Amino acid sequence: MGEAKLKVVGGKPLKGTISVRGAKNFVPKAMVAALLTEETSVLRNVPLIRDVDVVSALLRAHGAQVDYDQQAGEITITPGKLHLPNPFEVERLAGSSRIPILFCGPLLHALGEAFIPDLGGCHIGDRPVDFHLAVLEDFGARRRVTDFGLHLSAPKGLTARKVSLPYPSVGATEQTLLAAVRAEGLTELSGAAIEPEIMDLIAVLQKMGAMITVDTDRTIYIEGVKELHGFRHRALGDRIEAGSWACAALATKGDVTILGAQQEPMMNFLNIFRKIGGQFEVFDSGIRFWHPGGKLNSLPLETDVHPGFMTDWQQPMVVALTQAEGVSIVHETVYENRFGFVEALNKMGAHIQVYRECLGSKRCRFGRENYFHSAVIQGPTRLQGAEIEVPDLRGGFSHLIAALAADGESVVSGVDIINRGYEHFMQKLRALGSDVEKIS
Repeated sequence: MGEAKLKVVGGKPLKGTISVRGAKNFVPKAMVAALLTEETSVLRNVPLIRDVDVVSALLRAHGAQVDYDQQAGEITITPGKLHLPNPFEVERLAGSSRIPILFCGPLLHALGEAFIPDLGGCHIGDRPVDFHLAVLEDFGARRRVTDFGLHLSAPKGLTARKVSLPYPSVGATEQTLLAAVRAEGLTELSGAAIEPEIMDLIAVLQKMGAMITVDTDRTIYIEGVKELHGFRHRALGDRIEAGSWACAALATKGDVTILGAQQEPMMNFLNIFRKIGGQFEVFDSGIRFWHPGGKLNSLPLETDVHPGFMTDWQQPMVVALTQAEGVSIVHETVYENRFGFVEALNKMGAHIQVYRECLGSKRCRFGRENYFHSAVIQGPTRLQGAEIEVPDLRGGFSHLIAALAADGESVVSGVDIINRGYEHFMQKLRALGSDVEKIS
């Protein structure tokens, strides 16, 4: 069976109304958190994306009962008595997902052991697992390398330790939270990530009975408890997906209303959207984004951890900036290899140059390394249809935006990866009036 391809006839403004459900960067983590108790948990506003399917399968493989009402977007998880599955099964189910490493804390509490297969994921940076393993080992876990991955054991349980992250890593913060809530003693986590998805995970854990305090200086205090309980929770909306569709509206000179988009977690994005020249209107049910006509404005842009401009917004925004008047400068400070997608944009007629230097207001951790992590975009340029290969999840959706904005026909290969983070993206494209057709 060949890879999925889309034929896209561009040049038509996207217009209409779509909806986004729960955040890809939160929902799978909340599903894993359900393993911290034997009681039943219910998560609402769950999107139909591949990552949810992967975690559901992994939960079932460990012995949990998972019932997923896809139409209602509600998932019910009852862990009951867990067990470790065959390593081959974990590796097969996980595929390229990195989520299995977050199973470790809950499984070490429940079983005294856990297994991590070789990890995959989008190739946009190293995303080292060293932070994760260091936290677990500091808490008392012991690791053993096997032919299939890493086996962790903690027969005496986990004991709280001070954790200081050299960079506010989202994954390492999640790992610490999931390990610390039932560890013995008080965990002080400094240098923590404070993204909205992290705060929603903390809200879930608090509903379960955890004792967690977030200080103003990126320090989180977790007081371990002996047992946790089931939760009922509605996931926050996916601000990445909402921002992606907003950029698509801007790049195609369209008008898109996104139900489920929320203002508070998107404030930084909304400021940039307005500076470029886009318009938006906030409703109780969502946000309307549109191109008001006339020229778009170039600008300097720098990604950062929250509350800065989110790295996952960068790629779709770069496509919109190809249509702005003048020179825009984008400095990527979160992932070192996130400009690989611009090669296809240049092939379509964009004028984007990438640099190793820090072209931003601050020198970032990649400044003295050999990474192309800054981009200069000269616009506006008329994009032309082309054959494009999807590189990763966010870059892939950005290529799709470029194809929608371009004159003529494009063929986009490898679009299956977009299903990892964008629910019903084909149906949404058609609902917005685009001319797209799956050809394999």
